[in-house]
Amino acid sequence: MTVRSRPSRVRTAAVAGGAVIGLTLAGCGSAGAGDDGAPSSGEALEVVASTSVWGTVAQAVGGEDVEVTPVVDDPGADPHSYESTPRDAAEVGKADLVVFNGGGYDEFMQQILSSTAQTTPKVQAFQGENTHSHSDGGSEHQHEGHAHEGKEPKQHGGGGHSHEHGNEHIWYDLDAVQDVSQSIADELGALRPEQQQEFTDRASAFADQVTGLQQRVDDIAARHGGTKVVVTEPIAHYLVERGRLDDITPQEFVDSVETGGDPSVAAVAEIRKSIDSGQAGALIYNPQTESPVTEQLRAQAEQRGLPVVELTELPPESTDYVAWMDSQIAALDAALNGQR
Repeated sequence: MTVRSRPSRVRTAAVAGGAVIGLTLAGCGSAGAGDDGAPSSGEALEVVASTSVWGTVAQAVGGEDVEVTPVVDDPGADPHSYESTPRDAAEVGKADLVVFNGGGYDEFMQQILSSTAQTTPKVQAFQGENTHSHSDGGSEHQHEGHAHEGKEPKQHGGGGHSHEHGNEHIWYDLDAVQDVSQSIADELGALRPEQQQEFTDRASAFADQVTGLQQRVDDIAARHGGTKVVVTEPIAHYLVERGRLDDITPQEFVDSVETGGDPSVAAVAEIRKSIDSGQAGALIYNPQTESPVTEQLRAQAEQRGLPVVELTELPPESTDYVAWMDSQIAALDAALNGQR
């Protein structure tokens, strides 16, 4: 495993001089690049991922041929609110490939990229519209769900909740994750044509593992489809959708949490009623967006014996995507089976 650990998210910029951001994100070459700017054969390709989620996917595809640096890897962090440092910008500047989420989720990465003229290849997991494009000067893969050029775009709209540009927590869309892994393989293969097949094979093996996860969620759908759930934040929208669960959380509550506001008394009362009446079969809880209101809802659910399932933004340390998602699917399944 060659994912590089990062210091705590509360850290100072250890790089000397605040001018590092300008230092050349526009002009510096990749670490290990030859005279022509291309990565030198035999040296690990430098991949920078906005979060450890996409970092582990890149690692699965790149194997020992890549060195992956996730910008946000603290399991307790909320990437929505992360503010980048000059060190982050410097790492992006020397990367051979950048992988990020998009859709406003990791805005810090998009700000770094938009503030420079660099042409580093990029894979963007979620764009918010049906697009798969290549930018001038450097390739860029973009996805909405698992839509690709020449394929019918997948429409995500389950659970009764609307999102103007879709739900940005795209790593819970297992189809999309498979497609992103192939896009990473394509970009790494373009950097190292002689290893294209190796990257493709690893992406295929990773996709096979994700197919196993899909089958487990489909089994949940077969056994528990239609079960009502409430959520403290729609982080697992795509997982809930694939599991055919009925998210009965009031839209007003969802909108308030996502914008950092306080939900109305009426919206909270509606969730409380769902918990007290036994209407909901589980409470899906995101600890990264915890607030006094969500803590109270969790306490109420636990008091009533309603299973609480923690689904998180980032994997635990030293845990890859498949193992992390497998444990979360198992927790959801156990909750729906009535286990605590």
